[in-house]
Amino acid sequence: MKFRFESDLAYQRAAIEAACDLFKGQEINRTEFTVSRAQADPAQAELALEDDGLGVGNRLQLLPEEILANLRAVQLRHALAPADALEGMNFTIEMETGTGKTYVYLRTIFELNRRFGLTKFVIVVPSVAIREGVAKTLEMTRDHFRALYAGQPMDPFVYDSGKLGQVRDFATSATIKVMVATIGALNKLDTNVFYTPHERTGGDRPVDLVRATRPVVIVDEPQSIEGGAFGKGREALAQMKPLCTLRYSATPKPPYHMIYRLDAVDAYEQKLVKRIDVAGLEISGAHNAPYLHVLDLKFSKGRAPTATVEVDVQGAGGVLRQTRVVQDGQDLAELTKRDVYRDVPSGRSSAARPGLGFS
Repeated sequence: MKFRFESDLAYQRAAIEAACDLFKGQEINRTEFTVSRAQADPAQAELALEDDGLGVGNRLQLLPEEILANLRAVQLRHALAPADALEGMNFTIEMETGTGKTYVYLRTIFELNRRFGLTKFVIVVPSVAIREGVAKTLEMTRDHFRALYAGQPMDPFVYDSGKLGQVRDFATSATIKVMVATIGALNKLDTNVFYTPHERTGGDRPVDLVRATRPVVIVDEPQSIEGGAFGKGREALAQMKPLCTLRYSATPKPPYHMIYRLDAVDAYEQKLVKRIDVAGLEISGAHNAPYLHVLDLKFSKGRAPTATVEVDVQGAGGVLRQTRVVQDGQDLAELTKRDVYRDVPSGRSSAARPGLGFS
């Protein structure tokens, strides 16, 4: 029996495009760097063991403001609240369980390589069971991706502390290299082999070889990996100095920069899942579209009319629904500090700019 994979599912393509469009404007590039062997014994040089290698890594050419502009464009396209600032290269893709999350991030790897020449990727998962599932999916989709991407080779491997030579190959290879690892294999910074010089890596620490490539780190179910704001999992991810981190989850906490959302309700409405069981319900973050509720209107002789409205206002702790008194033609985007109101149609008295008008 052989599985057949669909390549044109609209919701999966949307998730892939969301990640790729973050790098819109980036040229295809290839970065080379020297991988040196640390020599503990000078006599080794006489034995011709001192052979520096050439590594190939990722490179980011875009400026932070260009990434932010791309991020905001992606968020507005998917009706997500646009970011006010770029708070690190951390991005979240929310996809409901059973909608092909693993397929999406594997195909994103090929697309990032095809469009921008990125070659080094690290997939971090919370458990051995999920790691084996990812490894099996890589095996099952090999022919599918080979047909889609004109035979482009991809060399995945599961990180094994007993096979550290694979990490050196990861750094030096010019083809797409994908390292799959559990967070448990990376988060013991004091005792882990990943942070210790080893002869199988030419005397280098494996983590140094990985970070030299500026990998794109893909995190599967980050809420089970990071261990909170100051957790060891979060620190282990940062140790690899990634070009960017793409977090794929059905229940992201916290969401960082959300670039795509396919939650349980969306999946059900698109008939991607058969049913939804709800144990409890709490509405959170429902501020992705402009909201305006007129509570009262006042017209006084000799004075400009005013309205008491309920709007979503950007505050220090997030978006809050507040009551404000506004005047004819007032700019809602400036009032709320939110770009989602930028395109709200203006009234008759303010045709030149978006705002609130009284008829």
